[in-house]
Amino acid sequence: MLKWAIIFAVISLVAGVFGFTGVSSSAAGIAKILFYIFIVITVIFLVVALLGIGAVA
Repeated sequence: MLKWAIIFAVISLVAGVFGFTGVSSSAAGIAKILFYIFIVITVIFLVVALLGIGAVA
């Protein structure tokens, strides 16, 4: 998911350089959403790992 966020950020930068502001802002918004989802999932997995849920005893 982080890979897709980076791809959309690069698309946003390239579109901004060429003057496509609508495409640029849309791609930047998608990149932000994907990045925040990535952060939330990462925190959830860290909490689960620290609590030992799902660990083999």
